[in-house]
Amino acid sequence: MAIYTVAPGDTVDTIAASYGISAESVIDDNQLIYPYALAVGQSLFIADGSVPSGKPYIQANGYAYTYISNWVLTQTLPFLTELSIFSYGFTPQGDLVYPPNDDSWMISAAWQANVRPILTLTPLDSSGQFNNNLISSVVRNSAYKENLIWQLLSAMRTKGYAGADVDFEYILADDRDLFTAFVNDLADALHPYGFTVSVALAPKTSADQPGLLYEGKDYAALGAAADYVLLMTYEWGYKYGPNMAVAPLNLVRRVVDYAVTEIPPEKIHLGIPNYGYDWALPFEQGTTVAVTIGNVEAVQIAIRNNAEIYFDSTAQSPYFNYTKDGVYHEVWFEDVRSIQAKFGLIKEYGLGGAGYWQIMRWWRANWLLLAESFPGTA
Repeated sequence: MAIYTVAPGDTVDTIAASYGISAESVIDDNQLIYPYALAVGQSLFIADGSVPSGKPYIQANGYAYTYISNWVLTQTLPFLTELSIFSYGFTPQGDLVYPPNDDSWMISAAWQANVRPILTLTPLDSSGQFNNNLISSVVRNSAYKENLIWQLLSAMRTKGYAGADVDFEYILADDRDLFTAFVNDLADALHPYGFTVSVALAPKTSADQPGLLYEGKDYAALGAAADYVLLMTYEWGYKYGPNMAVAPLNLVRRVVDYAVTEIPPEKIHLGIPNYGYDWALPFEQGTTVAVTIGNVEAVQIAIRNNAEIYFDSTAQSPYFNYTKDGVYHEVWFEDVRSIQAKFGLIKEYGLGGAGYWQIMRWWRANWLLLAESFPGTA
């Protein structure tokens, strides 16, 4: 396996010839679009041999909404060990709220591909926003908490899930220990039936980090209560924020540095973004809203606008600029170089896995790189 960065004058044919492989493999592996134009600075996954088959030896989890394309899911499942289906909610009284679309077909597809389907539980309200009042209502009332846990257990047994993922965000500081108690109680209820419990963690760098996103999460206690945790190491560059890398490696590393002091590395999954953002500049706080794009789509935007792709050595992330209709844009996204750097962190720290937010867009080169980087058994 190799990663090649496109230089001026390169074509698919010249690159393929230099590696002694077919142009079709370069096209297919990198999802190139006819007439197969390339962007200077674009990184290409080069498989100069057979890509390992079978599941990776680390845990590989992908989040997906229930409206995911059947084709995308079918293509992705062979590379996963777990599929987190997003999401189930709950009322203030702890009554479980099912997803708007049926999830049975995803559960069945997961098991057929030897992938564990995971029920994702979120405190999303009717407007689709994380609501910490829902969290407070359940964790502060023992009857509501017990109701939610037993409804979860019933749904998981009926539907055929293998585990539950607790993705609670913006937990109030006063609810921190009560939330930990909820996860402990959930694990006590689910473990006898063979179900696992995982928790999504905001990307903290210290135990006392201030902010609504961080104060309600006790890394050490949650790491002890759960079977594994997901570090949500993305969204530094985000839809309403300034133009920057979504998951800059230097900042991701700071989170991992802290996490491994509180949680055994083998219980930690590193969050990986399967998306990027396109900002119209200049950035104005409260006004600018970036457009969410796929990583394959980002390269096509660069090609259409004759933009050169650069690679930030500190953030270990690709970016480019272009002008359209008189408006200057900046795009940050992920490519096989940035993903390889994140895989390097997993290996360096001995982390237990990777968790992708999310797998709604097919990105073949990423999954091939995962298979090459963590070859397992068929």
